[in-house]
Amino acid sequence: MTAEATATDLPSMTWARFWELVELLGGEAGTATCAGIEAGCERLTEALAAGTVGQIIGFGERLAEALYRIDQESFGILPVAGPELSGGEPFPQSDDGFLYARAAVVAAGRRTYESVFGEPERFAPFTGRHCEELLYVHEEAYERATGEEWDRLTRYDYESCSNRDGWPGRGD
Repeated sequence: MTAEATATDLPSMTWARFWELVELLGGEAGTATCAGIEAGCERLTEALAAGTVGQIIGFGERLAEALYRIDQESFGILPVAGPELSGGEPFPQSDDGFLYARAAVVAAGRRTYESVFGEPERFAPFTGRHCEELLYVHEEAYERATGEEWDRLTRYDYESCSNRDGWPGRGD
């Protein structure tokens, strides 16, 4: 959000509407590169751009919150599904890879998203899926709707390891 905006200024979007819009992505995120995510993101961008600016902003806020909530150490420490280091050790997730894996979980829909909490093994297959494109849908929709670039910070910082409650062992 801009420096002048406060939490009470944020447009709202219900979780039900957020997940309804996520369904436009096409359901379960595909394997290694989230097959079909580009077409799904285009559908979602078009739907958002056809709505109100408040709904676009509200979607961006809900997406950031969903990504923030799943930013937890129990998921972030999992190795990437598939590849191994030369000595056979598991390949660790990078901060960006972890963010894109969290986006893949969101892209997979509400049921999948809700099922991973408390069940890191359900998150594990997503470590090899990267749905980065989802992170920019609301920004593109905003630009299409207003002719201006997205110039807001969301209430929740969704960068990896930003959820202090999710990473209790990490100090600043």
